[in-house]
Amino acid sequence: MKVGYLGPKGTFSEEAALRYFSDLENETIMYSTIFDVLEAVDEGQVDKGIVPIENAIEGTITMTTDGLVNHDVWIEGEAVLPVKLHLLALKGAKLEDIKEIWSIPPALAQCRVFTKEVRAETKHFSSTSGAAEALSQSGRLDAGAVASELAAQIFDLEIAKRDIHDNNCNSTRFLILSKTPNGNIHETDKSMLMITPTEDRPGLLAIILNVFSSLDINLSWIESRPTKKKLGTYRFFIEAALGVHEANLKKAVTILEAYGHEVKVLGSYKTKKL
Repeated sequence: MKVGYLGPKGTFSEEAALRYFSDLENETIMYSTIFDVLEAVDEGQVDKGIVPIENAIEGTITMTTDGLVNHDVWIEGEAVLPVKLHLLALKGAKLEDIKEIWSIPPALAQCRVFTKEVRAETKHFSSTSGAAEALSQSGRLDAGAVASELAAQIFDLEIAKRDIHDNNCNSTRFLILSKTPNGNIHETDKSMLMITPTEDRPGLLAIILNVFSSLDINLSWIESRPTKKKLGTYRFFIEAALGVHEANLKKAVTILEAYGHEVKVLGSYKTKKL
C-alpha cells in the first residue's frame, strides 16, 4: 500500500504516517506540499494520505482545509500525535557552547523559554527536519536544531536537550485520507461536514449551529474559511461527534440543505492516539 505524507524526511508528518500504519506493509511517499498529498490521493497515485489539520498551540492548518475544498477525497481516520521538541546537535557538541538554534518559526516560538535561558540567536528554516539536515551538514558545534527524535535518528544527530518546548500538552492531529470510503462506516463516531451557504444573512452561523443544537449533536471543531468568491463570504468546516450513519446527523444535513446551504460530508472516522 502506498501512503503519501508531507515531507521532507524527518517531519512530524512522516512520524505520524509511520506510527499510524505501523501494522501494515506499506511504501511511504514524500510530497513537498499538503496540496500535493491531497492531489496524489485524489488522482490515485497513492492509496492513503496523511495531512495535518490542527495543532493544539498554532491552531488550524488552513492549507489543509482549503485543499479539502478542491480535492475529491474521503477522511477515513484521525490520528493525534504528541509533539515533542528536542534540541539536536552534532555528536561531541556541548550544550553550553550552543549559540545559535535553527528551526521553523512556530517550533522556535514554542521553545521561547529555553532559547532565552541559553541566550541563543535563532535562525529560521522551512521545516524542523530541514534545520536538522542543514545542521548535520554544517559541521558546527556551536549550533543546534529544534526538531523531533525521528529527525535526530535520520540525520545522525544527538539529542542535546530533551523536551525543550514551553507547553507539555502540545499535539497535532492528522487526517487519514482515501479516495473512497473504506472499512465499516457504522463503527465511526465523528464526521466532518463542509457547509457553503448560498446567501449571506444576519445570524447565519448561529442558524447553522442551532440545527445541530436542536438535534443534541455535539460539535468538536468549527472553522470558517473565505469562499474566495466575494469579500466577507465564508464556508464552514464542522466536526460533529456522530458517525455519518447516525440518524440525527442525517437529519441535520437534510435540514441544512432545506435552508438552501450546500453540504458536503467530507468523511466519517474514529480517533487513534499515536
